[in-house]
Amino acid sequence: MYLTQMLRRAVQISGGEIATVDGERRHTYVELAGRVQRLAGGIRDTLGLGDGARAAILALNSDRYLEFSFAVPWAGCVFVPVNTRLAPPEIAYWLEDSGAEALFIDDAFVDAVKALEGKMPSVRKIVYLGSGETPEGMQGYEDLIAQSDAIEDAGKGYDDLAALYYTGGTTGVSKGVMLSHKNIITNALNVIPLIGMSQNSVWLHAAPMFHIADGLAIFGITMVAGRHVFIPGFDPVTVMKAIQNEGITESLWVPTMINMAVNHPEIGDYDLSSLTHLTYGASPMPAAVIRKALEVLPGCEFTHAYGQTECAPLVTTNGPDAHRGAGLEAELFKSCGHPGLSVEVKIIDEDGNRLPAGEIGEVCSRGANIMLGYWNKPEQTAEALHDGWMHSGDGGYLDENGYLYIVDRVKDMIISGGENVYSAEVENAVFQHDAVAECAVIGVPDEQWGERVHAIVRLHEDGAADEAAIIAHCHDLIAGFKCPRSVDFRNDPLPLSGAGKVLKTELRKPYWEGRDKAVS
Repeated sequence: MYLTQMLRRAVQISGGEIATVDGERRHTYVELAGRVQRLAGGIRDTLGLGDGARAAILALNSDRYLEFSFAVPWAGCVFVPVNTRLAPPEIAYWLEDSGAEALFIDDAFVDAVKALEGKMPSVRKIVYLGSGETPEGMQGYEDLIAQSDAIEDAGKGYDDLAALYYTGGTTGVSKGVMLSHKNIITNALNVIPLIGMSQNSVWLHAAPMFHIADGLAIFGITMVAGRHVFIPGFDPVTVMKAIQNEGITESLWVPTMINMAVNHPEIGDYDLSSLTHLTYGASPMPAAVIRKALEVLPGCEFTHAYGQTECAPLVTTNGPDAHRGAGLEAELFKSCGHPGLSVEVKIIDEDGNRLPAGEIGEVCSRGANIMLGYWNKPEQTAEALHDGWMHSGDGGYLDENGYLYIVDRVKDMIISGGENVYSAEVENAVFQHDAVAECAVIGVPDEQWGERVHAIVRLHEDGAADEAAIIAHCHDLIAGFKCPRSVDFRNDPLPLSGAGKVLKTELRKPYWEGRDKAVS
């Protein structure tokens, strides 16, 4: 199992076919492989990265992002996608923690990187992915390819580390999820038949490529020798134009994106008939949105995918039958579906005992897709992995037909607009405001985002701050999507458990009253 093998296979069976489309740039699989081999040569020789060295990327979606994703393992190194929505201190932490020696950036992040000068001690080389004039002190991406010789594949595979995908941490510290070649390839093999990827697929990369969810297409579409089409990021009109102009057949969006697209006033102005399959995940699909989507995209089928970064990421899928006919009427789409083809799922109680159908407990999964562990965090790894089982932190149950339902979150995590937000990380930011005496961050229902990050704050007796001040303060410290969107103030101390922990279940109750589950 080698990530690079799928690229070699694509060259063998579809070498002359278009592999990547990014604006006016188009490359066949033969051209793609040649660029990857030369870029790998530049990574080794010009950038000086050796076996196992980490190379990070901070960029919007592009064909060059995909080339990077194959060139780094071809060179025997480890790739580190960086969340494009992070604040500079968070970017600096990811780079330092991973020990990244090279950083690839595009035009959108030139200024951000300049602001981080002197705060990236491990980074020795910065590669500019843009098409303009290369900024001073950086290495031009196209120059690096043009000036480098193609090299032989380093031959890394199986349990060798391939990537570090960072996720938030319940302690407020991000963790690097170590994914091996075997993890990522197993995930691709699970995904391909379940969402119908084939050599005829034309996949639109609209979800951010730094996210492991889009990684399933980076590798799955390449494995089947399909076509990749790139847009910088999700925008409804840009997406609709791409579908019409490039004959897009498949893509992955979060429900918020689907809602934005199907309710857009211009959706009737574009020919979207080529779109045959949409995969969605990260949060449940509201009934009104799926019904609207089926109305405006009658030829499109839908699959709900559930997973987590630590599982590379697929755990379960709920396919088209749950989104039409009897399945739609029974709202079966609210389930996360059945385990992936090589994934096992169980529900356990607090003592680790397996629970029968219908009983709620923690969702656990195992298979060859499960991570190697957390980078340089053995204690957190031991907490998450037991006898090969990954403990998700999600509360759920399996019904009598093996369908998985998520009903609550064991981890202190909020999913807002498809992004994971860990409460402790937000609380850490809020607490740094001088006026704050106590703080708890929870997820509350939100029609647009599924869940909204909400802070409950008690100020010091002499403290002064309003909602706007707390939110603005957080924007200086953490990414915007993590910041509270609303703040409530209270005079009484927050409720505590016998162990002295804030009882967030009690704090959430008023906001979720009348709903059948405490997540959205």
